[in-house]
Amino acid sequence: MLAPNYTCQTLTRSHPEPACLPPKQINNLLHRRHLLATTAFTISFNFNLSLKTPTVSEPVAGASGLFLMPPPRLINRYYLVRSGESEFESKGVINTNPVTKTSVDNGLSDRGKKQSVRAAFDLKEMGACDNNCWIWPAITQRAYQTAEIIASVNSITRSYIVPEYSFLDARGLGAYEGKTLESVSQIYASDSISTKIKPPPIDDGTPNESVADVFVRVTQLMSILETQYAGDTVVIVSPDSDNLSILHAGLVGLDLRRHRDLSFAPGEVRYVDTNDIPTYKIPPSALYKCSKLPNCN
Repeated sequence: MLAPNYTCQTLTRSHPEPACLPPKQINNLLHRRHLLATTAFTISFNFNLSLKTPTVSEPVAGASGLFLMPPPRLINRYYLVRSGESEFESKGVINTNPVTKTSVDNGLSDRGKKQSVRAAFDLKEMGACDNNCWIWPAITQRAYQTAEIIASVNSITRSYIVPEYSFLDARGLGAYEGKTLESVSQIYASDSISTKIKPPPIDDGTPNESVADVFVRVTQLMSILETQYAGDTVVIVSPDSDNLSILHAGLVGLDLRRHRDLSFAPGEVRYVDTNDIPTYKIPPSALYKCSKLPNCN
């Protein structure tokens, strides 16, 4: 039996069994519980007011999503460069198997070296690297050699050369591997019909990529560049034309089925202007704008 000066009372919902304490101690505990609850509510209320927590109708300022093609704007300045001719190309042979991309035969031919020097001086005349620049070449031998020449002519240190290991691989042409360069006209005929048509496959490890496949790669590349740099100049060096023509078409919102109209010659340099197409090469596809790439049908 409890002493007459003890009182039993439930103090919390989480502990429903009554506590039996002297009345003064029970009153003190209840008072402390009231103060804690009031203080917690006040702190929480003031904290939320100070943060001004956004509601559903108040979107978070500055929120950004994935990189879109065509982009509403570009944070950086971009120059697109196709590497000089490779030894394989000098022999008129298609070689797009990534296994051989670092081989000597994928390096610059004598003519390719001259084309790369010309590209380097074109960039110098355009003032591309006057305030420094980042050079992003494919790890493919001819593209990296071209990047080294560009860096040397424009007084850019090697620390500003950033090799790209996959997103700038030459477009995989599947069963056309080892055929003559003239046979790519058949591929471009398919490209003009649909961006999803792939070259026939082959079992030697060479990818067979559609325009849409390449578009995914170059979009991922741009997403990285636009995230990694801000207000910088980036020189993209590709081992082939298709990476660049598809990228350029995407950036200016042109129908990807006509990317061939924006093709790059070996050693060609082009500044990316999202408001226009270079005046020296206005393709028929300039009439066909596409706001939901790669679906332009």
